[in-house]
Amino acid sequence: MTDSAVIDIRPVAGDDLPAWTRAWGNGYLRPYAESNVDAIRSSADRDRFIGAFDKDRCVGTYRSSAQELTVPGGSFLPVSAISRVSVAGTHRRRGLLTKMVEMDLRGAFERGEPVAVLDAAQYPIYGRFGFGPSTAMAWFEIDVHRARLDPRRTNDTSGVLVVDPREYLKAAPEVYERLRAVQPGALRRDERWWQEATGQHPGPGPDRPEPFFALYMDPDTGEADGLLCFSAEERWGAMLPQSPLWVRDLVAVSPRAEAALLRYAVTVDWVTTVHLPYRAPDTLLPLWLGDPRAARISALSDYMWLRILDTPRALSARTYGIEASLVLEVADAAGYAAGTWLLEGGPDGASCTRTTRGPDLRIDVRILSSLYLGDDSATRLAALGGTEEVRPGALARVDAMFRTGRRPWSPRAVLGTRYQAGAP
Repeated sequence: MTDSAVIDIRPVAGDDLPAWTRAWGNGYLRPYAESNVDAIRSSADRDRFIGAFDKDRCVGTYRSSAQELTVPGGSFLPVSAISRVSVAGTHRRRGLLTKMVEMDLRGAFERGEPVAVLDAAQYPIYGRFGFGPSTAMAWFEIDVHRARLDPRRTNDTSGVLVVDPREYLKAAPEVYERLRAVQPGALRRDERWWQEATGQHPGPGPDRPEPFFALYMDPDTGEADGLLCFSAEERWGAMLPQSPLWVRDLVAVSPRAEAALLRYAVTVDWVTTVHLPYRAPDTLLPLWLGDPRAARISALSDYMWLRILDTPRALSARTYGIEASLVLEVADAAGYAAGTWLLEGGPDGASCTRTTRGPDLRIDVRILSSLYLGDDSATRLAALGGTEEVRPGALARVDAMFRTGRRPWSPRAVLGTRYQAGAP
């Protein structure tokens, strides 16, 4: 067994990318293909790749990308988005992941990225690095026959236009940008993302059938207010249709657009079940059905995890539910977010500065990170430890300041062939 001290943890580029790609594929049970290497190589100029190398063999992978996160109030906060993390089963329990995380978080802090985010494939891993779950996701299965939507009532889907990939590509990015401007938890989708989503630039993985595309056109303005991408499979049993439909992406900037696009998906001919993943748990989508109980939650899980690195910059970037001040003593074993901070904020903006005043609340960076987007309650999380209410009423004040009227949501789309809850 190789001593972990001689395993090289280093940035990856050039000749190391094939070995890195193979190691990542092994970790995620994805077969190696040269096309995967080409896809990884094409992003090497803008993403940061870290690898753990035992001699010439890659045994650990890690990638981070410069991203933008929408925070409450609508500001875009630069963040480091972490993905494709793996350690070979032959090299676990040697601190390789810890070293890769430490290298990347140090780099993010030095680059001026005040927050890091990731989608955690496994719950127990990232809390020890200061991350906390900051958004949740629900997966729905809709029983079409119980939904009580009559496909003959075309006014329910008025404004929906079925389009080809090129028409979709012209309109969909602008629709998403309008949503991203107001949706806490949303991340940027760049041009390459949209090209992959529409098949113009295939991503890593096996070829997949082209999905179907639709837009919602507002009848008053003529603008696209919503987008829908889905795939379906023709199935029959005893001369009865039993076809499933999988929603890959559904984004709308108005309730009218959201209702029309969902109703269209549920009334597609021959479809008996609609699978609807990656929604905020408080989504209104089931309520657009004739019988909301037709939408059964098949999975409910934490999703985006967040780690505050620069406390004053992160807390100053968002708005708050009430005008108030709060002194937070933040504990952070890695040191990045640690300190005693005076937060003064309200619906119109905020400031956060270091202070010598006594704290109202002592809080671990994991808990503060979970509260940051407004999805959880400080009063609730305090029962788990990691928080000490120094002044009575501080927890209630945190809840009044940090909580948002609607839960944060990070819109996700199914780009690959994996369609199960929690697929990274």
